[in-house]
Amino acid sequence: MPAVARWFRTIAIVEAVTWAALLVAMFLKYVVKTPYEGGVPVVGMLHGIAFVVYCVSTLVAATTLRWRWWVWPLAFAAAIPPLATIAFERWAGRRGLLHRDPARTVFGDRALARQG
Repeated sequence: MPAVARWFRTIAIVEAVTWAALLVAMFLKYVVKTPYEGGVPVVGMLHGIAFVVYCVSTLVAATTLRWRWWVWPLAFAAAIPPLATIAFERWAGRRGLLHRDPARTVFGDRALARQG
């Protein structure tokens, strides 16, 4: 697996974990009404950073691994629902989108098919 794919996989998991942590912090703040705002300011900032890094790593992975045009919006949309980045990462792994050798691909799958 290329380094870009490993990085993308790691960031997708981090983004999902921080999303879940933010949901827990918001539950503590608004439902349980704990002091110190339930950690929302700290966890919210961590999740915001993870979200931006996920978006950047999606751009890098999509261009380096030569994802088709319709995969890009799916990857970005996965950042919105909680834990969907993990589902997208697993789906991309099963489809082989994370296992391509960026040094060998020229114009996507069709160029590799013609070479083989």
